[in-house]
Amino acid sequence: MQSPPFSTAKLDALLDESGIDLLLVTSKHNVQYLLGGYRYYFFEHFDTIGLGRYLPVLGYPKGNLDQAFYVGSGDEGWGIEVFPFWPQRISTEAWTSTEAARIAAQYVKSLGLKAPKVGLELEFWTANAWETLRADLPGVTFVDSTEVLEELRAAKSPEELDQLRKAAAAIVDSMVATFHWLREGMTEKDIVEHLRVEETSRGLDYGFTLIATGPTFSRGASNRSIAAGEIISIDTGGQWRGYLADMARMGVLGEPTALMKEMLDEVSSVQAAARTPIKAGALGVTIYDSALQALAACPHRGDMHFVAHGMGLIPHEAPRLTASGPIPYSDKHAKRSLETGMVLSIETHVKHPEVGFVKLEDTVAVTDSGWEAFGDWGRGWNQPELK
Repeated sequence: MQSPPFSTAKLDALLDESGIDLLLVTSKHNVQYLLGGYRYYFFEHFDTIGLGRYLPVLGYPKGNLDQAFYVGSGDEGWGIEVFPFWPQRISTEAWTSTEAARIAAQYVKSLGLKAPKVGLELEFWTANAWETLRADLPGVTFVDSTEVLEELRAAKSPEELDQLRKAAAAIVDSMVATFHWLREGMTEKDIVEHLRVEETSRGLDYGFTLIATGPTFSRGASNRSIAAGEIISIDTGGQWRGYLADMARMGVLGEPTALMKEMLDEVSSVQAAARTPIKAGALGVTIYDSALQALAACPHRGDMHFVAHGMGLIPHEAPRLTASGPIPYSDKHAKRSLETGMVLSIETHVKHPEVGFVKLEDTVAVTDSGWEAFGDWGRGWNQPELK
C-alpha cells in the first residue's frame, strides 16, 4: 500500500476536533490533494456526460487507512492505470452522481460504524446525490467538512510551493510577452486571446483574464481599441498541475506620464508594506495593519483598495485574513499565526478618471524567517518593444 501524500496525523487531529468519523471528499481540488496530484484527465475540464455528472468520491475513515475507498466513473480505470494511488478499495462504475453516492453509501455501510458523523463538502454534492446518500444512510449525521480540508491544505509542502512558483513565473512571463507584443489599434479581445496563447504555450491551463485599457474601469474584454499613450491593466489566472497563479501587471503604449508613475508608485508602496511583517509566527492581521497604514499615507487613498487572501489549489483558500473583502467569509486566520508554507495573494488597485485602472497582484509564500515572492518581475510599466 502506498503512503498517503499528506499528514494523516494532522488530518486525524482535525477530524477529532470536529467530531467527524469519516470524510467523503468530492471536490476536484481536494481529491487531487489527497491523492497526491491525481485528476482523471477525461473530466479535467468538464463534469457532465449523457444525463449525468462526474462525481468522484474519496472516503477517508479516521485512523483507518486500509478501509479508505475511491468511487470513480465508468471508464476511470484508464486514469488509475497510469496514476495509481494509495486507496486500495476502488470502484469505477458510476456514470452519474446518484450512482456515485449509492456506491459510496455501500462502502460506508461496510465499515460497520455505529451512528457515525460524516463530513461532506456540501457545496460539492448534487441534490440527487445528497438525497441518495441520506436515504441509503439513515443513521448517519452529516456535517460540512470544507474548513477541515482547508486547514489541512493551508501550509504547502516544498513540492506544492514549487508548483506555485512555476505557475507564477509562467503567468508573469506571459503577461510581459503580451505587453511587448502590443500595438496601437489592437482590441482588448485581441490582447486577451494573445495572452491565452502565451499561457498555454508555457504549459498553463488558462483560467481567466480581467482587462482594462485607457481611462476605463470595466474589466471584461471588449472590442475597445487601445490608443497611443494609454495604459493596459491585466489581471490573469492559470493553473500549473492544478495549482493556481493569479497575478496582475501594468503596461502602457508609449511612455508613462508623471501621473501614471505616481499611481503605480502608490500601489507599489502598499504592496511592499504588506510584505514587511510576513514571516512564520506573525499574526495574519499584521499584513492588513501594515498595508492599510501605507495606503492611508497615499495621496489617492480615497480611490485605492487592498486585499490579501490565501492561494493554492483554489483562490481565496486558507489563510483567510479579512471578513470585508470581495469574497464573503470569516477572518478566522487574522488573529492566528502565519505558518511556513502558507501562500498569499496580495493585491492593490487604484482608479483614476484620467489614467484608468492601476493594479498589482503578487504571490508571496511565508518562510521561517520572512517571505518569498514568486514571479516577482514585470512590476513596473511594461512597454511594447520598438520594431
